[in-house]
Amino acid sequence: MKGFFRWFKSKTKIKRWILLILVGIILCCYGMADVLTSTQIEFADLAKIILIFIVGFVCIIYSIVAIQKRTLEILVEDTDKRLQDNKANVKSLIFNKKVYNQGPKVVVIGGGTGLNSVLRGLKKYTDNITAIVTVSDYGSQKTESRQVLDTLPLDDIKESLVALSENEEVTEKLLNYKFKNGRLANLNFNDLYFTAMQDLYKDFTEAVKQSQNVFKITGKVLPVTIEEIKICAELEDGTVIESKDKIPEVINNKACKISRIFINPSNCKPASGVIEAIEEADAIVIGPGSLYTNVIPNLLVKGVAKAIKESKAFKIYVSNIMTEPGQTDNYSLSEHIKAINDHAGKGVIEYCIYDTGEIIPEYIRKYNLQGSELVEQDTSKVKVEGVSLIQRNLSQIENGYIRHNPDAIAASIIQLICDDLKFNNMENNTQYVMLNNKLKDTKKTLKKKDKEDKKQTKKKKSKHDKKNQSKFFEKYSDRIQSIKESDLKQKEKAKMQKNKK
Repeated sequence: MKGFFRWFKSKTKIKRWILLILVGIILCCYGMADVLTSTQIEFADLAKIILIFIVGFVCIIYSIVAIQKRTLEILVEDTDKRLQDNKANVKSLIFNKKVYNQGPKVVVIGGGTGLNSVLRGLKKYTDNITAIVTVSDYGSQKTESRQVLDTLPLDDIKESLVALSENEEVTEKLLNYKFKNGRLANLNFNDLYFTAMQDLYKDFTEAVKQSQNVFKITGKVLPVTIEEIKICAELEDGTVIESKDKIPEVINNKACKISRIFINPSNCKPASGVIEAIEEADAIVIGPGSLYTNVIPNLLVKGVAKAIKESKAFKIYVSNIMTEPGQTDNYSLSEHIKAINDHAGKGVIEYCIYDTGEIIPEYIRKYNLQGSELVEQDTSKVKVEGVSLIQRNLSQIENGYIRHNPDAIAASIIQLICDDLKFNNMENNTQYVMLNNKLKDTKKTLKKKDKEDKKQTKKKKSKHDKKNQSKFFEKYSDRIQSIKESDLKQKEKAKMQKNKK
């Protein structure tokens, strides 16, 4: 009985079609009754009766088709979590598990929060996602849990599993859980879990692959290598740093830039499945993330850069929004791309998606105090590198921090794939229809969000800020510079007062 009354809830959108069926039945019955009760029918009356009957019949048929379509939408919304937060746009049977499994194959390379933002966006479009993640302790001290269990550094792999999982909140709590009592005290669940999985499958890569079924994740996560690598930095003055934790400190003390990054051992082999995933990909996404510790190290593993260059997939670099203190100080967009090309060779990047959205200067100031600033978009120099540029509003404020918008990144990547399918006259292809329909919904959501963000921005800004509102770095760089200068003066005054005392 509950199931029956469910059809009459407002969100099911079924009542309108039931009402239309009733209208159609009434019209058909009226037409038939008019024929049966009339003793004499003229041509005009006959035409009227036929028209009424046809309209009623069409209403009935159209309503039945609409109810069937809506029933399918409800079924998909209940069984596919990806569509529960969005309007289902179903044409025939395009939104089903089979189509997602046949979706575009996308490989995402990197680590950290930037990589996870891309994964969160892409899992709404396809199941064929492969996250290739850095595995390195970066020279940092092992945790007690890692020392006891002798495990590889798994933070990036763990976070990628969370980003691709069906229930991110529960998965994150579980994997981050730290035991407090008994013999397991101070051990992390994720270290215990991967130790058990590795013992079970006798192979770390296979253990990570099987986690797809355990945590119900979309796609798969692969370590770039199963060897524990160490990332080393050589500065322009010849100084070699073998610990990631010390890179910012040494660079700030020496006021010297990174000349190159290298991994130790230098001949480490890629994990099983990494090269195959790159070769079969429809799109390869590099970044965003820490340029020298999350992005480039993956490309230095033997055979990875070569496989990317030889792949026919779209090769996309997603630019960072802010520079990273102690790594990419004062780096422009072209310098980020040049660093990747210098380490991996030209040909690993064909497209670059970069941010052109508005960011409230007060948030930028927060980053300025930590030594970070907006990545300058020197697009003319990027074009010299032979890279095609894609401008998108990628930034969003999340818990007071500037982050990449997962939906905006994913939509930009999928748009490239859709345009290619359209160019090859594949508009009727099931994959194209599914992706294009989903893109339309995402674009509507993004437009709505942009309008809401603009309203909030206007409320937060003063009248003076409204007059001088800018869209990007170059337009409000003067204001940011003045804020930085005032902060420096305050720091100098504070130092002088301390010295006097």
